[in-house]
Amino acid sequence: MADLNTPSDVYPGVNVLLFGASGTGKTFSIKTLVDAGLEVFALFLEPGLESLIGAYADNDKPIPENLHWHYIQPRTLGFSQLQSAADSIGKFDLSGLAKMKDMNRGKNNPIIDLYGVLNDFPDQRTGKTFGPVDSWGNGRVLVIDSLSALSRMLFEMVIGTKPVKDMADWGIVQQALMSLLHKLTSGCRCHFVLIAHVEREQDQITGGTKLMLSAPGKAITAQIPQPFSDVIYTIRENANFYWDTANSQADVKTRNLPIQSKLPADFGPIIKKWENRKKLAEGG
Repeated sequence: MADLNTPSDVYPGVNVLLFGASGTGKTFSIKTLVDAGLEVFALFLEPGLESLIGAYADNDKPIPENLHWHYIQPRTLGFSQLQSAADSIGKFDLSGLAKMKDMNRGKNNPIIDLYGVLNDFPDQRTGKTFGPVDSWGNGRVLVIDSLSALSRMLFEMVIGTKPVKDMADWGIVQQALMSLLHKLTSGCRCHFVLIAHVEREQDQITGGTKLMLSAPGKAITAQIPQPFSDVIYTIRENANFYWDTANSQADVKTRNLPIQSKLPADFGPIIKKWENRKKLAEGG
């Protein structure tokens, strides 16, 4: 049997999209990937690391050796930049604002940091690097938290501090996002988990509420889930976290879990089912 962490392993890993409101255990569930025996690499693009560490520290448990992370701190505008943007908004109409160019948009760009991490993952816990993500086998899993923060990074790449986005800006960001997701879901052999937020929208036909993936534009909302084997909605009831694969208000799907509304928030069954399929594919 091939080493699960080597590029000789050609059987693809699972691709899972978790989306839900804040506080529904999305980041906390990373712990169950660790418990499943995988080598976990969590890439945080927004605050969330403390939630994962708290799952161990709050129970007086050490950080497992198979858990690695890297945090790219979000960029924030300085007060002088905020002042300049406010001044521009007061002087120009929407058309003029959309045509503005930020000559400094390529400087200190966080998306460059993200691509660098994916090209040679630097673990901030140990100080070690683990090579390009597309060289990993499926004994490893990459987790990106979150889609919203990733989208903000891409907008910073395209428009910098320009206060208004035009249609071309949206199109460039959407194309860049789909290219990256295509690489991570189809061009890598490791498992991949993307964590995303949710938006509530009224259905114009039924008048009910639709639970929509928070994404950079409605045009791309339906495209993002396509390469994922499992799209799971996360919920919380009191102090308990659950996964929902049967919610009629959300675009959920599953290949590796039952279709139910209150599943345990646990990656273990997904990995177990994947392992059984891999064994059959290898003639085991």
